[in-house]
Amino acid sequence: MWKKASDRVTNSNVTLSPERYNILIWNKIAELESAMSDVSDMRIFVRVIDRGGFAAASKGLGITSSGISKIVTRLEDRLGARLLHRTTRRLSLTPEGETYHLHAREILAAIDHAEAEVSRAGQQPHGRLRVTCFTSFALHQLMPTLPDFVARFPDIELDFAVTDRIVDLLSENADIGIRTGSIDDPSLVARKIAEIRRGLFAAPDYLARRGTPCSPEELRDHDCIDLKISSSSQRWPFRYKGRVRYIDIKSRVRIDNGEAALQFAIAGGGIIRIADLLAADASRKGDLQPVLTESYAAEQMPLSAVYPQGRHRMPKVNAFLDFLVQRFGHAPWRESFALNQHPRAS
Repeated sequence: MWKKASDRVTNSNVTLSPERYNILIWNKIAELESAMSDVSDMRIFVRVIDRGGFAAASKGLGITSSGISKIVTRLEDRLGARLLHRTTRRLSLTPEGETYHLHAREILAAIDHAEAEVSRAGQQPHGRLRVTCFTSFALHQLMPTLPDFVARFPDIELDFAVTDRIVDLLSENADIGIRTGSIDDPSLVARKIAEIRRGLFAAPDYLARRGTPCSPEELRDHDCIDLKISSSSQRWPFRYKGRVRYIDIKSRVRIDNGEAALQFAIAGGGIIRIADLLAADASRKGDLQPVLTESYAAEQMPLSAVYPQGRHRMPKVNAFLDFLVQRFGHAPWRESFALNQHPRAS
């Protein structure tokens, strides 16, 4: 309530006139508006870097590329430092820009997190949730658990794309992508779910026919299946005197799909190097068993859920992220076997 002109305002033993009190209030409002503008400018600057230019950053904001450029210039003027090198062809960060960009991302992430915590506390997750997921995790782990999620959140509609290609979440308007390995896209935030380990496996029938290898060198006398998922698919790592050494395997069979390679191995096609989450069901059923567990250097890679900046503020996105960590954070597929168990003799 505004004070009458005849009133006096007392604060901490200091008596203020109504005019002085009102000036202080308006100054405080101006400070808050200025702080909000600073955060907005910071968000625009990060968007320019993440999108790779003014024109790309302006899309969807209702601001022209020249307007975006003026905002960045205003930010540079306020900081008293040049943040970007501008040429007709490209933008690049100055050393000061790199420092500002790093801290700006951390600040904006903290703001988004605080807003998400407050907003989702009073909101029921709802709406369409678009998720992309690579095939092996979707088929062997995720799909059997989804009925529980659907039952728990009846107001969420799931729209799933199961594919092994890297989906551009922004251009395809997806909320979450489930991926393995490092995430290099600066426009995405990654939340780690679990660790995946690669190991060596073979069907009992194959080992009964060809024998169980006792050392990495013996792999040269075996049929090894090359799952072509990387340039190093034919270099298999092993522990040797406290270090990792690599054995170059030769294969007459090369397959570029994990599901197809898995079925070939189960049918007795040879020894395969594959992720534990993909081999878990077959191992539990006795269709595959681990090989060279004492010497193989089990490779680990992160399993992550990625989402565009700020998307986690949506309750439906947070609900699914929490579900993924709760169900898969302890790598439940590993319960069906242990990569360090002794292989059975042939």
